[in-house]
Amino acid sequence: MRKPQIDYAAVFRALPGMVALLTPELVYADANEDFLRLAGRTREQLLGRYIFDVFPENPNDPAAAGMRETEASMLRAVTTGERDTMALVRYDIEDAARPGHWQQHFWSPVNAPVLGADGQVELLVHRVEEVTELIRAFGSGGGDTRANVLEAELYTRARELQEVNERLRKAHAREREVVLALQAAMLPPPGPTGSHGAAVRYRPAIGALNVCGDWYDLVDLPGEALAVSVGDVVGHGLEAACAMGQLRSALSAACRVTGGPAQALEVLGLYARSVEGAESTTTATTYVNWADHSITYSCAGHPPPALLHPEGTVTFLDRATDPPLGARPEHAPRLQARVPFTEGGTLVLYTDGLIERRTEDIDVGLARLADSLTRHRRAGPEALADALLADLLPPTGNSDDTALVVIRL
Repeated sequence: MRKPQIDYAAVFRALPGMVALLTPELVYADANEDFLRLAGRTREQLLGRYIFDVFPENPNDPAAAGMRETEASMLRAVTTGERDTMALVRYDIEDAARPGHWQQHFWSPVNAPVLGADGQVELLVHRVEEVTELIRAFGSGGGDTRANVLEAELYTRARELQEVNERLRKAHAREREVVLALQAAMLPPPGPTGSHGAAVRYRPAIGALNVCGDWYDLVDLPGEALAVSVGDVVGHGLEAACAMGQLRSALSAACRVTGGPAQALEVLGLYARSVEGAESTTTATTYVNWADHSITYSCAGHPPPALLHPEGTVTFLDRATDPPLGARPEHAPRLQARVPFTEGGTLVLYTDGLIERRTEDIDVGLARLADSLTRHRRAGPEALADALLADLLPPTGNSDDTALVVIRL
């Protein structure tokens, strides 16, 4: 059977129901025929214009809050990269042929982001279910009174839902403040590392509760050595913050009393079985030995540390990776590997928020990290840490938190 040639532009314009495409700046890029017809606008009146310049808020009626609610929903979708479904809203539209005359509409919008290859929002699909005609049809059987009753009922229910959502948003925001304060207390700046510069960064996720699963740690060891670790607890919010704090402290202690990173992770894996919410945590631990210029490392299901050589090449330390903590039914020894380093190189440990995107293979993110490291190879730890975050994290924020450690060798 011959595969049909599909004109997707024609399909979009013929879609039933109101559908528009907007840029992340909320500027119209396209609209289908139903959107133009029901909104009472031509394509020329929409394309290239900011949505709320075309459809401003009704200045004569404070109850017509559709613009503010729609804008908030759209910005949430752009910021989080996730679909945002709105409750029923009343959205008054000014008659294009009669300026100053406003028509009531009742819409149920959905705003869905379209992600580009880099994981960032390129377009916003704005779909609207128009229910105004339903209200009018209901009213035709019993006069204006029945229509007004239904309109009032629908609007009251919509406002109640919006008030509940607002209370939940404020509660989530308060919890976010608490967990971020807890995170900051448990992730202090690195202590003295001698002549070897170090920089650490933590960037919380943009979602109200998608924070506090990531950590970093630097531990001085006997014999001119330094243990550097990062980890990522599955889960978010206060539970993840508590589990993170316990695991970070346990790994810090294990690094001080065991013979290498593999043994430290074995101890941590046994301890994690007794910690609520610690299952499937990933972590990477490295021992930097300044005396013999070597790095010994072990990873528990975590993205590999990156070793930036002075000339600009990058080696990913991926020869000692085992499953995450608690993933094995029985205890088993963990892998460990050792590599030499050249003075003037840089060791970078990070959590998956720095490189992973839902629409990409992890190798794409690792290649992006290697390219950024090469381009900024002459930067000091602080400048390099800032450059990596600027290059690799979406400018509107990430849906996962990110921990980063940069050590000059």
